[in-house]
Amino acid sequence: MSVWMQPDESPAPVGASVPSDVRGTLKPGAPLAKLVWFKSGGKADWLFEPADIDDLVNFISRLDPGTPVMALGLGSNLIIRDGGVPGVVVRLGKPFASVEVKRDNVLECGGGAPGILVASTARDAGIAGMEFLRGIPGTVGGFVCMNGGAYGREVADILVDCDVVLPGGELVTIPVEDLGYTYRHSRLPDGAIVVAARFKGEPGDPAAIGAEMDRIAAEREQSQPLRSKTGGSTFKNPEGGKAWQLVDEAGCRGLTMGGAQVSEKHTNFLINTGEATSSDIEGLGEEVRRRVAEKSGVTLEWEIKRVGRP
Repeated sequence: MSVWMQPDESPAPVGASVPSDVRGTLKPGAPLAKLVWFKSGGKADWLFEPADIDDLVNFISRLDPGTPVMALGLGSNLIIRDGGVPGVVVRLGKPFASVEVKRDNVLECGGGAPGILVASTARDAGIAGMEFLRGIPGTVGGFVCMNGGAYGREVADILVDCDVVLPGGELVTIPVEDLGYTYRHSRLPDGAIVVAARFKGEPGDPAAIGAEMDRIAAEREQSQPLRSKTGGSTFKNPEGGKAWQLVDEAGCRGLTMGGAQVSEKHTNFLINTGEATSSDIEGLGEEVRRRVAEKSGVTLEWEIKRVGRP
């Protein structure tokens, strides 16, 4: 185990005090539904949008020990449960959204930068290998934490290292080889916040890079319910198989629970048809898992992160 890994800590009681002398924005009882793609869920005990890395480090280092901390990006692969999120939700805004071209085909990216911005900056600089980020609807911090991937590539293929604020407030730089990447998983501890990352590509033709990005965008538009209130891929692909196919074979296409539905267009997507609660969405996902296990013997694992109080 690397020296930067942190021991598990018991959660702080709800309503634990937080430092108030910040330069960013700190809000108690902040609604989160509007900040996530499903447009459902409860409030954060506290929502903090730091002014910069120093503001974040100072804040985290002075939290009550054990206070839960969760980073929030675009909220594209996330279910916020209806009872809200205990502790502090940290949202990295514009101060963390920069993307800069460095030497040797490296991009330095803030943790709040969206994947499409990273891919577009790489294209304009003639850096190939990052086109797949066009197909990940999230931010650098999120897809570095979970080894996000699409179209045959993943973050582990391009990451050099990342800057992380650990629980307790320590700012460390972690090389890719120390992250223990596996499929959609890293060894970063709960509460760690990725504030920056370096990605390395290879020289490429901007026109060819742009064409590949356009192909990815068109394929996503054709195959996924992008104009619905959804959360991206719901379940991880099991080894040697496709989650959507197992869901379809179990007869779940179009299945509903309350205001939630399995997409007719892509069966590994759940959608909020209008007024679904997070309980509807998560409950539907669990029913799909039950039916798939009954039909095929495969227990699907959630890819969507589910957080907060029921």
